[in-house]
Amino acid sequence: MKVEFAPLNIPLARRLQTAAVLQWVLSFLLLAQVCTGIIVILILHNYWFLYIPYLTWLYFDWSTPEQGGRRSNWVRNWTVWRYFKDYFPIHIIKTQDLDASHNYIFGFHPHGVLVAGAFGNFCTDHSDFKELFPGFTAYLHVLPFWFRCPLFREYLMSSGPVSVSKKSVSYVLSKEGGGNISVIVLGGAEESLDAHPGKFTLFIRQRKGFVKIALTHGAYLVPVFSFGENELFKQINNPEGSWLRAVQEKLQKIMGFALPLFHARGVFQYNFGLIPYRKPIHTVVGHPIPVHQTLHPTPEQIEELHQTYMEELRKLFEEHKGKYGIPEHKTLIFK
Repeated sequence: MKVEFAPLNIPLARRLQTAAVLQWVLSFLLLAQVCTGIIVILILHNYWFLYIPYLTWLYFDWSTPEQGGRRSNWVRNWTVWRYFKDYFPIHIIKTQDLDASHNYIFGFHPHGVLVAGAFGNFCTDHSDFKELFPGFTAYLHVLPFWFRCPLFREYLMSSGPVSVSKKSVSYVLSKEGGGNISVIVLGGAEESLDAHPGKFTLFIRQRKGFVKIALTHGAYLVPVFSFGENELFKQINNPEGSWLRAVQEKLQKIMGFALPLFHARGVFQYNFGLIPYRKPIHTVVGHPIPVHQTLHPTPEQIEELHQTYMEELRKLFEEHKGKYGIPEHKTLIFK
């Protein structure tokens, strides 16, 4: 295999963009383990004056990820996130104005490997979200696992993510006055195992909890499709029924998150590495689906709204796929 190296005269901006994306990838792959290791080292060496105050504070702060989190505008405005956004680049497209007197659930699709579009658009202040949706606050819901990692949880919450637990989503949607958006990557960890370039497989048919909670709170549903999300990495072939897929699914059930074996480009060469490819991401926010508050929705009501949501999601994909280079014969596959 011929290795294609990056040219030496790369502009400074592109180098900074690559560094920003590398920092983001490593933060999710290594930082949680490093932070946990720091706490273990402090305990083993009995630096009690450092770990006792932190663990005490952690005990009282444990529920914060389920109560709106603790975002920092300073962190969300870090220049590194601007370079991160410009690397791909990441865009957000609005198809219709939203009424700020309502609360919303954005169903984000697809998961991809590391949901770069969701992070870039909803966890930094360098996207066009504020300009397109003035008066709104978006909360990206992620796996509770990440908030169990000491120290790393503080870094993660500072960008705005909160837990994806039912209690956390209810907290956001219960806020009075409207203008709050729960962004939920509905396919979850399971969908990341099907995040291959050119594939559009969504795990949505059995995901109905978001519909029930939308009915309970009267939150409007909005399908969101992020074109380009699955093009950022390549995965080792893992078709359903293969031994690799069986192992990945088993680990996902045990740990709560998936382990896709992915690769893309490197820092100095384009053939292999963990840095995502420079592929544009266009996150298209669809039309809102009005939801009448029903405190005790019936299975029939949940099923009806769920079908409506899937129809709107498919319509959104079909309407915009041609703009982003997707062949006419390609369509969504719902699992």
